[in-house]
Amino acid sequence: MNYHSEIINLTKINLESISGEPPQLSMIFALIRTTLTTVDIFTVLVCALVIIVFIVFSALVSSSENAFFSLSKIQIEELTEGKSRVANSSNFLLSNPKQLLASILIANTFSNIAIVMVSGLMFDVMFDFGSNHLIGLALELTLITFTLVLFGEVMPKIYASQNNMKVSRFMAVPMHSIKILFNPFVYLLVKSTSIIDKRITKKGHTLSVDELTHAIDITSNLEETSKQEKTILKSIVNFGTINVKQIMRQRPDVSAIDSNILFNQLLHKINDWGYSRVPVFRDNLDNIVGILYIKDLLPHINKEDNFNWLSLIRKPYFVPESKKIDDLLKDFQKKRVHVAIVVDEFGGTSGMATMEDILEEIFGEINDEFDEEDLSYSKLNENTYLFEAKMLINDMCRFMEIEPDTFEEIRDEADTIGGLLLELSGDLPSLGEKIEYQNFTFVIEAADKRKIKKVKVIVKKVEEEN
Repeated sequence: MNYHSEIINLTKINLESISGEPPQLSMIFALIRTTLTTVDIFTVLVCALVIIVFIVFSALVSSSENAFFSLSKIQIEELTEGKSRVANSSNFLLSNPKQLLASILIANTFSNIAIVMVSGLMFDVMFDFGSNHLIGLALELTLITFTLVLFGEVMPKIYASQNNMKVSRFMAVPMHSIKILFNPFVYLLVKSTSIIDKRITKKGHTLSVDELTHAIDITSNLEETSKQEKTILKSIVNFGTINVKQIMRQRPDVSAIDSNILFNQLLHKINDWGYSRVPVFRDNLDNIVGILYIKDLLPHINKEDNFNWLSLIRKPYFVPESKKIDDLLKDFQKKRVHVAIVVDEFGGTSGMATMEDILEEIFGEINDEFDEEDLSYSKLNENTYLFEAKMLINDMCRFMEIEPDTFEEIRDEADTIGGLLLELSGDLPSLGEKIEYQNFTFVIEAADKRKIKKVKVIVKKVEEEN
């Protein structure tokens, strides 16, 4: 009897090995309910359909995350162009990236929870785990996790990365609707994350301009860092703190053309000045009507005196004195212009700023074939300099290789050397008068009854205390 039972057991093992079915699967199949009622079958089918719908929903939402956040600037402009519903929805979503991301996270979480709950119901109907609850939990987690990750995350995101424009157009309106639907939850999520961001930012250490400048000074002993490189690095660090008033060409030094001038006279002035762009005014310098580009004149140089050259001027770009030069540089790049007319608080013309003026704040003086060397400044010896009084204080500091904020405490509203000396003396100094400030001695070399013309600056050496 025992002999026959052993043969039967061996036969069962051989049959299992032939069929290739693992014993674990046999155990799982053994747990499937064999007596399902019509209601049970209907429940399973409905649950399966709901799971498929939510997996598709999760896949679409996940793909939109990769699609929207991988768009380039050109693609964003193309997507938001026009007044269609897709363009409006895309513009709103891309203008509010935090709300878009919050909507995606909430929608994905909602669909995942729904899939888990519905799948739990379906598994309870299909299987009879009895006392083997751990097997049921492991089976459900394995199948649902695999399905969600593969069909709800990986495959959609791979597709969206390769077809971001197509997915963005398709999902723009639905994602906008989802944002509106979950708006209370989106609002709470964005607000809570903003509070956390602020607290983290407060705890973080932000380097100040002085700290960065000091860090650059520490490299002074390194042979690899040249003096010129250090100067450029310091200029870059201070770049965002300088306003237009500090670098502009002052009103008395602005070369502008009267709109009533004849064409022949215009050509003579342009030839004498050597500028490539010249402001044009009507009546006085406070009424700038345009900028004349010399290249626009080239095709018309043989025209008669009555030629209407005003038709060639371009629209002027006005900026306030307080505008930072890093913002001005961005505007120059965006508007594709190189000249800005600087106006004061009353709307009057106080000066003119160019692209060259901005670049000189980083790289130092830039001279071309029309610039006269050593006209506004010169170095007489190691500690003595000669400057035109109309020279900007920032330019003087750069030439003497001192910090640009050396005279910050006393300069008040002054931007030029002459204005600085007027602040120091409180009156118009006379010829030969000496004005002392810290380790600097200013000597008036040339002046008239109205203004200072030339200044000699003597720097006294201060021995560092050990």
